[in-house]
Amino acid sequence: MMPSVDGTPQINAAGRRTLRVVFNGTPTTAVHGATVAELLRDYPHPNPLPPLGALVSYRLTGLHYELVSDCTVHTVDYASKGGASIYRRTATVILLEAVTELFPGARVEVGQSVGHGYFFEISMPDGRPLSEAIVEGVCARMHEIVKRDLPLVPIRISVEEAIEVFNGSGYPEKARLLQTLPHSKIWWIDLGGYEDILHGPLAPSTGVVDVFALEAYEHGAILRFPDPKFQMRYSRGRQDKLFSVFRETRAWNQEIGIHNVADLNAAVLRDETAEVIRVAEGFQEKKLASIADQISQERGKIRLVLVAGPSSSGKTTFTKRLGVQLRVNGLRPVALSMDNYYVDRERTPRNPDGTYNFESLDALDVDYLNADLARLLDGELVETPIFSFTEGKRRSDKTNRLLLGPDHVLVMEGIHCLNERISKAVPRDAKFKIYVSALTQLIIDSHSRIFTSDSRLIRRIVRDRLFRGYSAEQTIDGWDSVRAGENRYIFPFQEEADVLFNSALVYEKPVLKTYAQRFLLTVRRNTPAYTEAHRLLAFLDYFVPIFPEEVPQNSLLREFIGGSSFTY
Repeated sequence: MMPSVDGTPQINAAGRRTLRVVFNGTPTTAVHGATVAELLRDYPHPNPLPPLGALVSYRLTGLHYELVSDCTVHTVDYASKGGASIYRRTATVILLEAVTELFPGARVEVGQSVGHGYFFEISMPDGRPLSEAIVEGVCARMHEIVKRDLPLVPIRISVEEAIEVFNGSGYPEKARLLQTLPHSKIWWIDLGGYEDILHGPLAPSTGVVDVFALEAYEHGAILRFPDPKFQMRYSRGRQDKLFSVFRETRAWNQEIGIHNVADLNAAVLRDETAEVIRVAEGFQEKKLASIADQISQERGKIRLVLVAGPSSSGKTTFTKRLGVQLRVNGLRPVALSMDNYYVDRERTPRNPDGTYNFESLDALDVDYLNADLARLLDGELVETPIFSFTEGKRRSDKTNRLLLGPDHVLVMEGIHCLNERISKAVPRDAKFKIYVSALTQLIIDSHSRIFTSDSRLIRRIVRDRLFRGYSAEQTIDGWDSVRAGENRYIFPFQEEADVLFNSALVYEKPVLKTYAQRFLLTVRRNTPAYTEAHRLLAFLDYFVPIFPEEVPQNSLLREFIGGSSFTY
C-alpha cells in the first residue's frame, strides 16, 4: 500500500486503502480490493486480442483477481504463454459443461496432448460408443455456450465443501485428491451444471473462447486450439506412434493401479511405494529389452542406432541401459558423440538477439559427420574429432579412434538424430531410430492433465541445480528458448522414429518434489521466472513426497537426482 507522508497508509474518502499500481507500464492508483477488470476500464489492454488474465507481480491470475497490495499488473492474451494456458483451460471447462448439458451422467477424462490439442475420452451414460455425430453435437453445444457469453467468476470454498460435491458427482478421485492437499480452501467454478476445482485461472467469460475445433479421434475426441496468431491451423495429421505409446503407458499405470495423483498418493500413504517403483521400473526395463531385441533381430543389417528426444527426456541413461541390453544379445555398442561435430564457434549460427544457436542443424558439420559415418560402416579405422567447448573448435592434438567389427553397432545420441540429413550417408534400412521423451500419462484428476513439458522442466531444474551450477531461476529463464528449438528441430520428426520410448515414471514427481520445492522457493518474486516457479510450486503441492533413497541406482531418474550406477 502507499504510505502517507508520516508513513501511515493512505485512506481514501470512502475509508478504503489506496494502492500503488503499475498497470501495463502506466503508474496509477487503485483502491484496496479493486479487480484487474475494473482497472481495464480506464487502461485498456494494449494488444488487439482480448485480455484473458493478468500477471499480478508475476503471478498468473484471472481478471476478477482483487488487488490487495502495491503491485505491477500486465494483462495477458492468447499470444502469451499464460494467456494461452487460460484459454485452453477455459475451453476445457466449456467442453465439460457441453457434455453435462447434453448427456447428464456421461464421464469425461482428459488424456494426452496430440494434434495441437487435448485428447478426451467421453463415456456415454447408456454405454453406447462415442460416434462422430455425438462429437459434432458436443462441438455445436460448445459454440452455443460461447455465444451465451456466460461469466466465469471463481469463488473460494472450503475443501470439505468440495469433497462433499465430488463424492456425489461420479468423480471420487477428485475428493481423494483434496484429502491430501495442504490447504483449507480452494478456487471453485460453477458453470450451469458443471462444478469443479480450478487448477488455474479462467477467462472472464465464455464469449472470448470462440476459436477451437472438436474432432473425433480413435475412441475419443481432440479439442484443438488456435496457433499463436489465433488462427486454427491444420492438424499435423495422425500421430499414431505417439498415441500408441500413450496408450501403452496408460495400460502400465492401470496394471500398477495408479491412474491419477490421488491413486499415487494413496499408494504412498499405504507404504506401497517400493512395489510401485519396482513395477514401474520393470515396465521400462521390459521395453528396453524389447527394443534391443528388435535391433538384434536385424543383426548385420542395422549398423547405426540413432537416439533423439527433447531436453531432460533421459536420453543419456536410456542409451546406456540400451547398451547393456544390446550386450546381453551379443552386440557390442560403440558410442559416437554428435557434440564432437560442432562447427568452429565463428561459423555457428546466431539467434535474432545475437546469441549462438547451438540447437540449429547448421551448428553441426553435417558433411564431416556423414563422411565419418560412411567410412566407419565400411570398416575403416576413423580418427573422429574431439570438440573443445572452451576453445570453440575441434582439438588439433587429440582424436577418438574408432573401428567397427562385425558384432559392433554404432550408437549416436542427439537432438537431430531423427532428421534424415544427419545420417544421409547411411541407407535407411541400416538405421534404427528411437525417440525418447517423458510422455507423462498420469493425470491430476479426470479433467486436469499433467503437461509433459512440465515434467521435463522439473527434471531439468533439479539436475541443473544439483550438477550444473544453474539456479532454478536461470533454468526457467532459458526454458522458452529450449522449447522453441524442440518445436523446430525435434517434434516434427518424432513420427519418423522406428520406436518411441516413454521415459516418464509414474512415481517420479513425488521424488523430484523433495528437491524441486526447495530450489523453486529461491526464485525471486519480482522476476519473470516467478510466474513459472509459483505455478510449479502449486502443482507439486498435490503430491505426497517419496524419499529418493528408494529409487534404484540404475533408474533413469538417477540422471537427474544423482546416485546413478552409470558414469556420465
